[in-house]
Amino acid sequence: MSVAPVHADNSAQAEYWNSAAGQKWTDNQEHQDHVLRPVSARLIAAANPKPGERVIDVGCGCGATTIAFADRVTPGGDVLGVDISEPMLARARERAQSLPVRFERADATVYPFKPNGADLVASRFGVMFFADPAKSFANLRKGLKARGRLAFACWREARENPFFVVPLREALKHAPPLPEMDPEAPGPFALAAEPRVRRILTDAGFMDVALTPADLELDIGAGRGLDTAVRAALTLGPTSRMLADQSEAVRAAVGADIRKALAAHARGNSVPLGAAIWIVTATNPAR
Repeated sequence: MSVAPVHADNSAQAEYWNSAAGQKWTDNQEHQDHVLRPVSARLIAAANPKPGERVIDVGCGCGATTIAFADRVTPGGDVLGVDISEPMLARARERAQSLPVRFERADATVYPFKPNGADLVASRFGVMFFADPAKSFANLRKGLKARGRLAFACWREARENPFFVVPLREALKHAPPLPEMDPEAPGPFALAAEPRVRRILTDAGFMDVALTPADLELDIGAGRGLDTAVRAALTLGPTSRMLADQSEAVRAAVGADIRKALAAHARGNSVPLGAAIWIVTATNPAR
C-alpha cells in the first residue's frame, strides 16, 4: 500500500482522521451510511456515472460512495477511492473486495493522480477539509480527462441545518461553545458560501460551475429509533466535540435534553432532521 505525502497545511486533518476520531467514524460506518443515503442518492444522480467510466472518489471514508460508483461503472469501469484515514480505508477495503475498486491513503492536494485518467471526480462531504482548496481542486483536475466532470456534496450554512443545530442547541445549555472558527477554515461548513465555491473552482481551472441547493431530511436514528438518535448526537459531530472534556453529569444532562428535543421530531423508528446541502458540479475544459 502506497502512502502519498501530506500537504503540510493538511497535517492536522491527517492526524485527526487517523486518531481515535477516525476509528469512531469507522465503528459507526453502518449508521452513517444509512443516515447519509439521501445525500449519496442526490450526488450519484448529479454525477451520472456510466458503464466503462473511471471515477475518483475523494474523501471516500469507509467506501459507501466508492462501492455505489463501482456498481454503476461496471462493466469496464473502475473507481479509485482516496482518503487520509487509514481506519476508514481499512473498512472500505473489507467491504469492496470483489469490486473494480482500489483505495489509496492519500492527500488529494498532492497525490499524483494519473494525468487525464478519470471521467469523473466525485465526493460526498470529503472536500471541505482542504487547507488550500484551490490548489487541491487544481490537482484533482489534473486527473480528469478533457471535458471530465466534477460533482460533490457539501453542507450549506450551519444555521440552515437542524441536523446540526438541534443537538447543539441543547448542549449549549450545559457546556461552553466550541471556539469560533474562521468560516473558511477546513471544516464541515468551509464550502457553505456559494461565491467562495465558485471562486475556488474557477481559480482551479474548472468551468460550467453550478451549485444546486437540496433540502433533505436525514434520519439521525438510522431507522432504529430515539435511543439510537440520541447516542449518535452524543457520539459524532460537533456536539460530541463540545462534550469531549465535560463530566459525566454534564453529558447526562445534555443527553436528557437532546432526547426531549429529538422526540419532537420522531416518526416511529425514524428521527428525521432537516439538512441543507449543495450539489456542486463543474467541467474540466477541453484542452
